[in-house]
Amino acid sequence: MHILKRTKILAGVGPATNSKEKIEQMLVAGVNGYRMNFSHGTYEERELQLQWIREASVAHGRPVAVVQDLQGPKVRLGVLNDNHQEVAAGDILTLDSAAEHDGLTLPMQYNLAEKVKVGERIYLFDGKIRTTVTEIVSPTAVTVRAENNGVLMSRKGVNLPDTDFGGDIITAKDIKDIEYAADKDYDYVALSFIQSAEDINALRQMLVSLGSSAHVIAKIETRAAIQEGVLEEIVRVSDGVMVARGDLAPEVGLEMVPVIQRKIVALCRKHGKLSIVATQMMSSMVDNPEPTRAEVSDVATAVIQGADAVMLSDETANGNYPIETIEAMRNTILYTQEHSSVEKLDDEFTNTKMPVRHAISHAAVEVAKEVGATAIIAETKSGATAANIGAWRPDLPIISVTSSPRAAQQLALNFANRSFIREDDDEAGYKLAEELHQSDFFQANSPFTVVIVSGRQTGKIGATDTIKVRTIES
Repeated sequence: MHILKRTKILAGVGPATNSKEKIEQMLVAGVNGYRMNFSHGTYEERELQLQWIREASVAHGRPVAVVQDLQGPKVRLGVLNDNHQEVAAGDILTLDSAAEHDGLTLPMQYNLAEKVKVGERIYLFDGKIRTTVTEIVSPTAVTVRAENNGVLMSRKGVNLPDTDFGGDIITAKDIKDIEYAADKDYDYVALSFIQSAEDINALRQMLVSLGSSAHVIAKIETRAAIQEGVLEEIVRVSDGVMVARGDLAPEVGLEMVPVIQRKIVALCRKHGKLSIVATQMMSSMVDNPEPTRAEVSDVATAVIQGADAVMLSDETANGNYPIETIEAMRNTILYTQEHSSVEKLDDEFTNTKMPVRHAISHAAVEVAKEVGATAIIAETKSGATAANIGAWRPDLPIISVTSSPRAAQQLALNFANRSFIREDDDEAGYKLAEELHQSDFFQANSPFTVVIVSGRQTGKIGATDTIKVRTIES
């Protein structure tokens, strides 16, 4: 059998991979999707990178996904003199969006005075220095008391675990970036620091008004987003969810992240939504050619939990070994999927009445298992059929056939999926199976069986209602 990764790889593009050659090497090494971090870089750089990605995709006959990752209300320090400021426990720091660095007066790239309250926690340098707000001293400045010793550097991240942004998370920069990318070939838009389902709905309405067909990924990295009832509603209204562990950890506490990750992946499986586990999965490989045992275990755990995709960020955007990191992640995924099963969902995620589309998909996976099928083939217009089949985490490849290039690219990140673009046809799935058999894609002896999931109304979105078992012969 032709071995396909069931858990996919999403990788960041940056200075370390900013060339046509590196982009193609990433795809060959095992990347299924590329992340464009709009916190950095220029539009000119993004346009060239997007061109290289699509050229590599065509050259290798593999649709790939491209994700526009918005910065959101990411709070950062401004520029510090000599890129350095020492802080001692008990120091009173002034955080001012209208000031320059002067001793314990620190410039900010965001006006905290408009959002924070006295007594709330503010973590500087991604949690390395913990502080508490003591006073709102001006329309642009607050004072905080440091709780520990440490050193600050320019433009490092700031986390506000207690602060309510009041739905104001799509910034002016985000709007400009959304408008820029709306008519470009982006498959997903990832929204940072969401706090409720309303944030997702607001972005979706904006994309629709701009004529964009991009899907929306919710990045879970705030305390508000993980509250009971809120998290599942976010999953339900999103197209995908990213466990953004880098900012989530200082916001909620390191000890909570593994449990939250497991719950998010399970909720995505329940609702048939894309799940991505992100941040520091192989961070030691920024500087080293081999991952640590802990990092390999981290990737394997995500595979066993049933994540659709795992993500590399600094490792491929800024690291010294971007291609080696992708290969190490691919090898970990392949070994894990061949020697361990995806864990079953708890009853709380399965003891609910299923929509018809989920029931059809579940039945197709069970039929494929019973008849010893070589693959499940999904005839799909929007990609939803293939995604719903993948939600049941079959041990077989899911071959999706669609007339929509956008759907094919979006599905590149979905569990066990391999997409092919073909014209709408009543027998599109069967014809593709024959075509792939003739090219020895399946590496299976004749005859063999495939299960085809389709709708009687060809090309109509949401009309999946038919399961066919077909025999493929030479």
